Amino acid sequence: MTTSFGANTELSRCNAISVRPSYQKQFVSHPYVCRCKFQCLSTRFPVLPMTGKKVQVGKKLKRGLVTSMSKNAGDGSVYTRDSLTYKAAGVDIDAGSELVRRIAKMAPEIGGFGGLFPLGDSYLVAGTDGVGTKLKLAFETGIHETIGIDLVAMSVNDIVTSGAKPLFFLDYFATSHLDVDLAEKVIKGIVEGCQQSNCTLLGGETAEMPDFYADGEYDLSGFAVGIVKKDSVVDGRNIVAGDVLIGLPSSGVHSNGFSLVRRVLARSGLSLMDHIPGEAVTLGEALMAPTVIYVKQVLDLIGEGGVKGIAHITGGGFTDNIPRVFPKGLGAIIYRDSWPAPPVFKWIQESGRIEDAEMRRTFNMGIGMVLVVSKEASIRILGDGHGPKTAYLIGEVVNCEGVSFQ
Repeated sequence: MTTSFGANTELSRCNAISVRPSYQKQFVSHPYVCRCKFQCLSTRFPVLPMTGKKVQVGKKLKRGLVTSMSKNAGDGSVYTRDSLTYKAAGVDIDAGSELVRRIAKMAPEIGGFGGLFPLGDSYLVAGTDGVGTKLKLAFETGIHETIGIDLVAMSVNDIVTSGAKPLFFLDYFATSHLDVDLAEKVIKGIVEGCQQSNCTLLGGETAEMPDFYADGEYDLSGFAVGIVKKDSVVDGRNIVAGDVLIGLPSSGVHSNGFSLVRRVLARSGLSLMDHIPGEAVTLGEALMAPTVIYVKQVLDLIGEGGVKGIAHITGGGFTDNIPRVFPKGLGAIIYRDSWPAPPVFKWIQESGRIEDAEMRRTFNMGIGMVLVVSKEASIRILGDGHGPKTAYLIGEVVNCEGVSFQ
């Protein structure tokens, strides 16, 4: 069984049979602040050029402006006054982590991105999620056709981190008064998301609850189940210092951090119809871009070998999600500016005067999925591009817990 914190907190927890090593429990609820210096970098894999390496076949992505970073070697804070935070916007990641810590006392096996249930020589892998307050922007923009893609993505991207192939998806649609035409638009997006992830929309629930929601508004939840052979589970146990971090690009904000985004929007004085400064797209278009579904790309990469751990970058950003896949004692160095951040992140940071550390813990910053792979696998991945997809070398594993940036 998996349980969600709710749309606003944008965090999740899972009950799972113990297939991960016992150290995994330590990474459920504690963010890391890496105190290591540069001398703790792996000697097995030297630091590579900061510009990173990308390979892409087909249409090129537009290189966006990279979010500003401090010149300091510390946390990169660039704003000290009037800086917006996720907590000030109403979402307390630390409170959510504390709840997970308490739940872990009652259900000690939680902690993965998906919950695993034994079935013969395989595991069923289940996950559940929503799309958070991105729904508020859907109501304001009238863009309902793609929010269902977001819903599917949030769950199937979680379960594929274990190497699971999605089998089926269930949805929950709740509203005070059922607008059939609007609901049909949402469901069409869910169907599209299932097609992208090659799973079946098996069923769902439509709940009409008078007086519970504002007129024209609704809420969504989704549930995905996949399967993986027991001897093929991706669990991070074989990760070692010197392994490489490969980042798969996001389409933008995806489906996390919108409580803070909406505060930034209000402060900026712009509307969703206004263009991002210097860009051809409106804020509404950029913010409502559907979450990338990584299932096919990730399963292909797993099938070629060398993938040791996978982190879905959602609520908690790089800071909280990447350490969840590491054995005790290991952490990551992320190479700054080694991938192009979509322009929307620069706008968010500058308009909200948000510090670097807060950005990294709230948003995906242009990388929606991180794969921890062997050095040999990284050469292959970066060398073939996997069709129209792009992959970036964004960092390496080091003998120091936490995530730091250089």
